[in-house]
Amino acid sequence: MKHVDIYTDGACRGNPGVGGYGAILVYNGHEKELSGGERETTNNRMELTAVIAALSALKEPCDVTLTSDSKYVTDGITKGWAASWKSKGWKKADKSPALNPDLWEELLRLVDFHDVTFVWVRGHAGHPYNERCDALATAFADSLK
Repeated sequence: MKHVDIYTDGACRGNPGVGGYGAILVYNGHEKELSGGERETTNNRMELTAVIAALSALKEPCDVTLTSDSKYVTDGITKGWAASWKSKGWKKADKSPALNPDLWEELLRLVDFHDVTFVWVRGHAGHPYNERCDALATAFADSLK
């Protein structure tokens, strides 16, 4: 199985507001940058969309180390929250609706397809790939204004 390092970030100008995401895939010394966005979205939706776009870009099952500054995304998977929300009909423990079930559903499918290890890093703390992903995300969001 090929190993790919993925770095992702999402950004939003207002929350909700204009948003963007950035992702960098690193494989065998080569880098591929992805970015996109929406005119009306939230930061968490952009964080999830970044991860989904990056994993969707892989053409075959891969061993992935995915680095994100989003506790929402990393904890949602590693702590089993998303799987639990899904099993309860997209309800949280307090019976309130889980947010972004459409994106969580797709992310859970991709995590089942690939072997993904999630790594959390503090945002805006000088991590070179995280900073580059932030620049991609904010530039795309700004282009939609």
